[in-house]
Amino acid sequence: MNDSANDARLAGVLDFLRAAERLKVTHRSAYTSEGTSESVAEHSWRVCLMAVVLRDELPHVDLGKLLAMCVIHDLGEAIGGDVPAPEQARRLASDPRATKSAQEREDLLTLLTPLPAATRARIASLWDEYEAASSPEARTAKALDKLETILQHTQGDNPSDFDYRFNLGYGRAFTSGDPTIVRLRAMLDAETERLAETHTPRGREDA
Repeated sequence: MNDSANDARLAGVLDFLRAAERLKVTHRSAYTSEGTSESVAEHSWRVCLMAVVLRDELPHVDLGKLLAMCVIHDLGEAIGGDVPAPEQARRLASDPRATKSAQEREDLLTLLTPLPAATRARIASLWDEYEAASSPEARTAKALDKLETILQHTQGDNPSDFDYRFNLGYGRAFTSGDPTIVRLRAMLDAETERLAETHTPRGREDA
């Protein structure tokens, strides 16, 4: 590859990275321990951190592949934004076909446009594998995604009308099977139950 072709390739990489920066300012419905809205990038970072620190408990999983999935699983949200889990549930209840996957994949492909073709294909393939939960790494990434969300909800400085009990049913299809994942889920559920019992939603203080 000559210098001009390599420079063009690297320029495309920089264009992609500039576009992906949107994840730093794209917010989720979760709140941090200081009460600020959590960004998608912050969520993805801790999903990756979970993968690293749980490596010894997950010997059947390729860590490099798992980390790649954890990094890219929400990339499409740089364009389309995050759809909170309760809203996803509401949409699915009214229309079982109303998943966010198709639009999120389209947004992902748009975001990947500046990258070299081989890199685009590799990331899109990883995202498809993740979305289908079709490998040990994909299923683990799905589980960590759900667990990190619940973890954040248990430690965030949440609004007074925050619905803790929603989390007791959230992501159950992806947090069963592996003993480590199951145990982490049980510990987080216990904390969620405690918070739900002690939390007084707005408007019910005098009930």
